[in-house]
Amino acid sequence: MKSEDQQAILALHRTRNLAVRQRTQLANMIRSLLREFGHVLRSGIEAVIAFAKHHLEGERPDMPDLASGILGTVCYQFLGVHERVEGYSKMIEKYAQLDANARRLMRMPGVGPITASAIVATIGDAKQFRTGRDLAAWLGLTPLNKSSGGKEKLGKTTKKGDRYIRKLLITGMTSRALMGRKHPERIDIWSARILSEKPFRLAKVAMANRSARIIWAILTRQQEYRQPVA
Repeated sequence: MKSEDQQAILALHRTRNLAVRQRTQLANMIRSLLREFGHVLRSGIEAVIAFAKHHLEGERPDMPDLASGILGTVCYQFLGVHERVEGYSKMIEKYAQLDANARRLMRMPGVGPITASAIVATIGDAKQFRTGRDLAAWLGLTPLNKSSGGKEKLGKTTKKGDRYIRKLLITGMTSRALMGRKHPERIDIWSARILSEKPFRLAKVAMANRSARIIWAILTRQQEYRQPVA
């Protein structure tokens, strides 16, 4: 059961998530139109934002006027949706700063205001989960057990449960893992070891699984995050 305040925050998250999907669709459309005429943008949303602004300011690539006009319309739509995404993000950050549990979670590496806000609004009282593993399983971050004949064998993650929070956690851990690959000295020893021993894709999921367990401990014990010691 969720309070009305939790439902309101989740409505804000759903609205932002819709705008993010629309922004991605428009960005893909811009890239597609440019490729039709031999122009390729570098990867990343920032490259599309910069191009859209320059296009509307008059810096237009070499293409027929009709195509350039269509592209301008799409760029205008894209920037409008991008502004809405930024506005929703600032609103979420504002409300996250007002919540004590969200502030605790934001002190964790790889957990920003959007992830922290979504977790607190969705989970509410983490004591409904008996252990941290139960929370990780609810988020679909635990591996399938395919053991048989006395031989233990674990498969892929279940990917059941709350897809939105799972995506946010894995996205945050992906950024942390990329940073850890370049600067191993900046992350904790456990994460550095996982990154060195496992393929990148498995490592970031393992980091997300561990983060879910830490989140459970923080929320149930009402404690501040402490950086693991060597």
